[in-house]
Amino acid sequence: MPKICLVGAGSTVFAQNILGDVLSSQRGGDYLISLFDIDPERLKTSEIVARRICESLKLSNVRIDATLDRREALRGSDFVILMMQVGGYKPATVTDFDIPKKYGLRQTIADTLGIGGIFRGLRTIPVLEAICRDMQEVCPQALLMQYVNPMAINCWAIKDLAPEIRTVGLCHSVQHTAGHLAQCLGEDIADVNYVSAGINHVAFFLKYEKIHSDGRREDLYPRLNALAADGRVPPDDRVRFDVLKRLGHFVTESSEHFSEYTSWYIKEGRGDLIDQLNIPLDEYIRRCEVQIKEWHALRKELEGDKPIEVCRSNEYAAGIIHAAITGNPALIYGNVPNNGLIENLPDECIVEVPCHVDRNGIQPVRVGRIPSQLSAVMNLSVSVQQLTVEAALTRNRERIYQAALLDPHTSAELSPDQIWNLVDDLIVAHGDLLPRYQ
Repeated sequence: MPKICLVGAGSTVFAQNILGDVLSSQRGGDYLISLFDIDPERLKTSEIVARRICESLKLSNVRIDATLDRREALRGSDFVILMMQVGGYKPATVTDFDIPKKYGLRQTIADTLGIGGIFRGLRTIPVLEAICRDMQEVCPQALLMQYVNPMAINCWAIKDLAPEIRTVGLCHSVQHTAGHLAQCLGEDIADVNYVSAGINHVAFFLKYEKIHSDGRREDLYPRLNALAADGRVPPDDRVRFDVLKRLGHFVTESSEHFSEYTSWYIKEGRGDLIDQLNIPLDEYIRRCEVQIKEWHALRKELEGDKPIEVCRSNEYAAGIIHAAITGNPALIYGNVPNNGLIENLPDECIVEVPCHVDRNGIQPVRVGRIPSQLSAVMNLSVSVQQLTVEAALTRNRERIYQAALLDPHTSAELSPDQIWNLVDDLIVAHGDLLPRYQ
């Protein structure tokens, strides 16, 4: 009986999506689902959700266990899925936004790059280190599916901490954006062929084409460019279409995310630019508040006996699990060590590329050389990622300052002294969420 362990299972809505995908796509399969979280109330809610999913699908041969003991949850697992948020919305995420705001540094999501992404990585990596130690001892053959942001920073740390652990970082930005662009063009995504490559949240479509019924291939980039030229860009997509105009390729991550990865778009005192490009500052704060309300609503709904609706998402976890168990191959986009997969990015960084999956696990596809303007933009992030990982693994405080100093958005807005002071303030505010730094 394959064992699937969800670490951070108190992220109930996401856990519901993953379990709904896994259990609905292979009815009759025997599974042991192990749920772990440090919050007993949220863990209990997720356990109820998991059991309701089984009831809705009429699955009698799926066992659900919930525990506050991470090591026991991991023991004997075949698949481990990470979905936790270290420090939670309060105090950690609020701190990531509020303290930089005092310096005039504004953010949108703050979970991937920027000062918020740096500190999210710094407080997450020690937890990843403990998880890796447990896995090495109680489930060394498990496949680790890493959903936690900052994706590239976390995966880089896991690579350095425990290179023997089989792992892949997973995000939904590639498949989500591919479908979104098809909708923008009035096309069926089933008729679209695409190739994306880069680093998480800064990957670009190298190919986006329609396969006609007669086999003819039509490059869809001219039609995307025409949307921009005609002013038919969805309001939420203005940054991405501006990037298409500047770099010639469409980025896979959303406009609000990408807007804070460079020095180009979010500028203090430039409200006109923010409004023109429809950039939602403090967006992640709003999303967290909505998610908390949704969790409370779901918890109240579960107090009755109303059957839970099982929906399918576009996350990759279920496809990976089924491919690994059955041998029926799947193609995903995964975050893995580069090692030459993209020639003009550093070998040691984490890249997001197509991956073949079967019983042999995750097998990345070599992409080769990508356009130099794209690799140049990616390298703006790679340097920050590398220094953040070094800071976390060596406990070297200087590396935190340097990571922030090299971050494109932070360095465009603040002086070196301000950056040093901001880092100091954030370290103090995070308190016991961070280890002591030299």
